[in-house]
Amino acid sequence: MKYRTLGRTGIQVSTYCLGTMMFGSMGNSDHDESIRIIHEALDAGINFVDTADVYSLGESEEIVGKALKGRRDDIVLASKASLPMSDDPNHRGNSRRWLTTAVENSLRRLQTDHLDLYQIHRPDPTTDLEETLSTLSDLIRSGKVRAIGTSSFLGSDIVEAQWVAERRGLERFRTEQPPYSIINRSIEREVLPVCRQYGMGTLVWSPLGQGLLTGRFRKGRQSDSHRSSFMPDHFEADRKLDVVEQLIPLADKAGLPMTHLAMAFAVAHPGVTSAIIGPRTMEQFDDLLAGADVTLDDDLLDRIDAIAPPGTDAGPNEVTYVPPAVTTVSLRRRPVDERSAA
Repeated sequence: MKYRTLGRTGIQVSTYCLGTMMFGSMGNSDHDESIRIIHEALDAGINFVDTADVYSLGESEEIVGKALKGRRDDIVLASKASLPMSDDPNHRGNSRRWLTTAVENSLRRLQTDHLDLYQIHRPDPTTDLEETLSTLSDLIRSGKVRAIGTSSFLGSDIVEAQWVAERRGLERFRTEQPPYSIINRSIEREVLPVCRQYGMGTLVWSPLGQGLLTGRFRKGRQSDSHRSSFMPDHFEADRKLDVVEQLIPLADKAGLPMTHLAMAFAVAHPGVTSAIIGPRTMEQFDDLLAGADVTLDDDLLDRIDAIAPPGTDAGPNEVTYVPPAVTTVSLRRRPVDERSAA
């Protein structure tokens, strides 16, 4: 396993990061198998593990905590907070009130006294960035957190956060965790360049396009995977499936499984530090690990560009962040009596 520097933190992380969203009731409820997957990943040289409090409502963190006993010092451990943990409206978001509670809960479940990377899972328009960064700065000074990052932030949000940190003398975000795959390349336009400008590391999630780039899903065929049961629109989107149908013969001609093509594409971008793999079973993990040494040449990358143009999405990413300017009708439409030009 190769290692890359996580932005300008000086921390060396494996090019594959083990994501643990599928460990627990959301995916694999067998704790022992999940722990075996984690141990096999560590034995293979993966030293970067990413989890979140919301994954199976804390169960994933508990599994990771059990798996890392006796090996914690060798692992770069990352977790996240922000998404709802209960029906209580204050058990979510990026406020000081919640983050100071959330980090303690994560540390307890992970059975550790610090996180190497603590990430804000999603932007929170209801909380000032200054409050969030001030809280995270205090967590760093207390020794509970080593570095801080974001996930699914827009390019403009990343820039604003850097400016706030500089103006107020606060710790700044060192990493961003954006979605990135052959079918969702829009971060190439602004997010990746902005991260490189500010010296931020990037750990990209869903390089397999939420499973669409495994080769199991074809146009006109019924999908029956674990994820398709709660994301049916994603696996039936014609534009995305059109891309998949063109990629499959390309991968076949190159002698590669689709999973290996997709992962090698993600880590080939100079703005990507590490790509998150999120296996649910040992079989899935072994398949992904087997493609770790795959290198795509320029000709193959050019062919992928022709199918899925750089900086574009083949369709919407249904599980990423969408800002209020898009989701809130009142921010998109003037009052009726103000809509005309005359």
